[in-house]
Amino acid sequence: MLIALLVPLTLAILVYAVVLLRIVIERQIRPKGEAVILGAVTNFFDTLGIGSFAPTMAWLKFRRMVADRLIPCTMLVGHTPPAMTQGFIFLILLGVLVDPVLLFGCVIALLMGGLLGAPLVAKSRVWIVQLVVAIGLFVAALFYALSNLDMMPGGGTATSLPLMLMIVAIVGNFIFGILLNYGIGNYAPTLAMFSLMGMDPRLCFPIMAAGAGLAGAAASVRHINMGQIDLRVATGLTIGGIPLVFVAAFIVKEMPIETLRWLVFVVVLYAGAVMMRAARLGWKAERVPLTPEAAAN
Repeated sequence: MLIALLVPLTLAILVYAVVLLRIVIERQIRPKGEAVILGAVTNFFDTLGIGSFAPTMAWLKFRRMVADRLIPCTMLVGHTPPAMTQGFIFLILLGVLVDPVLLFGCVIALLMGGLLGAPLVAKSRVWIVQLVVAIGLFVAALFYALSNLDMMPGGGTATSLPLMLMIVAIVGNFIFGILLNYGIGNYAPTLAMFSLMGMDPRLCFPIMAAGAGLAGAAASVRHINMGQIDLRVATGLTIGGIPLVFVAAFIVKEMPIETLRWLVFVVVLYAGAVMMRAARLGWKAERVPLTPEAAAN
C-alpha cells in the first residue's frame, strides 16, 4: 500500500515539474526574491505542522504582493512542490507505521477533493468558507486544549482508527481537499481531527503531506492552465521551500509527543485566528463598492 502511494506521488512530482518548468521557461519568469524567503520560512514551519497557507496568505495581504483574487491559486501552485517533497519524506519515515487502509483512503479522498474543488473557486464566496473553517478550528482548539489538560479523553498514541471514525476521517479529508483550492491548508484541520480521534500526531504527517502533494499537483495543473496565478511569486515559494523541508522533516520525527501535542493546539488556534481575520476582510471588501483600482485587483 505504501508503494502504491510512493509511485503515483513520484510520477506526480515529475509531471508537475515538467508543467511548471515549461511555462516558466516559455514566459521567462524570474522568481521574486521576497517570495523565495517567504517560501523558505513558511515551508520550514509547514513541515513542523504549522501549515504554510495561513502565514503566506497573511504576508501576501500585508505586503500586497499579489492581487487578492489570485492569492489562493498562487499559494497552491507555489506550495505544492514542497508539499510533495514532504509527502515523499514522511511516507518513507513514518508511513509504514500508519494503518494502510486509513493512509490510502485519506490520501485518495484528499486528491479527489482537490480535483473537485478547483473549478468551484470562481463560483463561491471565499470569505464564507474561511469563516466556517475558522469557527471549526476554534472549536477544535478548545477541545484539544481540554484534552491536553486531561480534562477530557483525547488519546494520542493510536496508529489506526475504528471503522466509523475511519469513514469520518476519509470524508473529512475529501472536504479538506476541496478547501485547498480556497487557500485553506489541510494541515491544521487534519491535525485537529486525527489528534482528537486519538491518533499519534506524528502519524498525521504522512497522511496530510502525501495527500496535500497529490491533491495540490492535480489542482495546480488546472490553475496553471487557467492562468489565474502570479508565477513570479509561485516559483519563488517553491524554490525557497523545498530545501527547508528536508531540515524540518527530521525534527518532526524526533520531537517528543508531549511537545507535539501542544504544538498542534498552537497551530490550530493560530490558523483559526488568521482565517477569521481573512474572512472579516473579505466580508468588508464585499460590502464596500469597488473603485476602478480595486476592481483591477
